[in-house]
Amino acid sequence: MPAIEQPKFAELIRQTRARLELSQFEFVSLFQSVNRWEKGRTKLLSLALKQIEVLVHPMDDHAKDLLEKYFQGQGVKNCEP
Repeated sequence: MPAIEQPKFAELIRQTRARLELSQFEFVSLFQSVNRWEKGRTKLLSLALKQIEVLVHPMDDHAKDLLEKYFQGQGVKNCEP
């Protein structure tokens, strides 16, 4: 699975959490490292990224831009500039 550039996955985490209308505290119950991810301090593991993709898919039109920007098919889109 291609790696997402650090600032790009921080943006993905923030946007996904906001669209799910979850606080960092609520999101952390799903993912222990949300604060470090959003600040770009820690890399996202591929398993966590897959779980985020699973959360984003049911949002349909509300998250269509996130799916197009970060995910394609079964893997993560390479977000290198």
